Amino acid sequence: MIIKDVVLSKGLTGFYFDDQRAIRQGNFTENGFTYDGVPVTPGFVKIRQAGESVSIQLILEDGQVAYGDCAAVQYSGAGGRDPLFLADTYIPQIEKYVVPKLVGRKLTSFRELAEEIDALKNGEGKHLHTAIRYGVTQALLDAVAKSRHLTMAEVIVEEYGLELVPEPVKIFAQTGDDRKNNADRMIIKHVDVLPHGLFNNINKLGKQGEHLRSYLAWLKQRVQELRVDDDYVPDFQVDVYGTIGEAFNNDVVEIGEYARQLAELVAPHRLAIEGPVDCGSKEEQIKVMAALREYVDRHNIPVQFVADEWCNTLEDIKEFVDAKAGHMIQIKAPDLGGINNSVEAVLYCHEHDIVPYLGGTCNETERSAQITVHIAVATRPRQILSKPGMGVDEGLSICTNEMNRLVALLKSKAR
Repeated sequence: MIIKDVVLSKGLTGFYFDDQRAIRQGNFTENGFTYDGVPVTPGFVKIRQAGESVSIQLILEDGQVAYGDCAAVQYSGAGGRDPLFLADTYIPQIEKYVVPKLVGRKLTSFRELAEEIDALKNGEGKHLHTAIRYGVTQALLDAVAKSRHLTMAEVIVEEYGLELVPEPVKIFAQTGDDRKNNADRMIIKHVDVLPHGLFNNINKLGKQGEHLRSYLAWLKQRVQELRVDDDYVPDFQVDVYGTIGEAFNNDVVEIGEYARQLAELVAPHRLAIEGPVDCGSKEEQIKVMAALREYVDRHNIPVQFVADEWCNTLEDIKEFVDAKAGHMIQIKAPDLGGINNSVEAVLYCHEHDIVPYLGGTCNETERSAQITVHIAVATRPRQILSKPGMGVDEGLSICTNEMNRLVALLKSKAR
């Protein structure tokens, strides 16, 4: 089976690009759903602007169409990430550097094709934008699966020598700023892991973390009020974007003891804290995250710290894992470029006793979310992110329905 043609189209993501540095600095005023203020990250013309994507459709010789979506994270340009992914800027690069590599290409191994595309460079000798590599490798996985009449999950299992486990993976949903109404939505639908919370500046967290503390107390009570089944005890995971470190001057002992308070408060729910610190560089981030893990483990504090910031590439993830810089690693799929890197990252975490969380961003598309589900069922991370969007219901239905369809189909094949 060969690729006869490549069709590109501009699209919208499920959320927005936000200038994280401007938001963290607090030099803005909220204006409805947007922010008034001067952006500080290169490429931004506003602090919040529309998210963009590019769809890659591969036309196969038998008429089938395989596709994936190029997309980048909400906080593009921050924490060492690639710049804003604007469709009109990057479609010409796809046409120039990628399309000639694909048209007429025989579909052999997904793994080999993905590694080749992921290694492509532009005329300046630099790797193509992570969003391009992300979307093109999605389309290649779909194309190889269609050529073999398999699911995408089965292709990954076969090519990486994994065991096929036709069972769902936990889903972690995110509230955005509407952290109470959206938490209600999650509880009503019995989401596995919640709420995210978006505590992305010190005013939301509280100068000494008091707002997060009161929110978690409310959340625990709300689960008890709204759950239909008393056996429903979801895990809690909050994303704090380094603000706990800001509140406690990155002091490991103070952060650890604050985490103890939160963990005791939410029990019997398990607690994970994502991005407790943002130290401004990968080296310092690894050092402090490793110290935080060591402290809470040594003092039997029942919390998991999740690495996110400065942990962007497969190589970064390996460095964090090797240093035990956190208990869990968010494998933020769009940041890794080719989805082959996400596969490798999950497997590396498994091999080194670190919990893999196959994440991403609200700023993806329904297609990249569906393909993430296949990667997850094949590689078995602890959880995946519900995406795209911040409205809960839409992303949750996309991921849940794709997961349930896939699992049911795999079980049917096994029979």
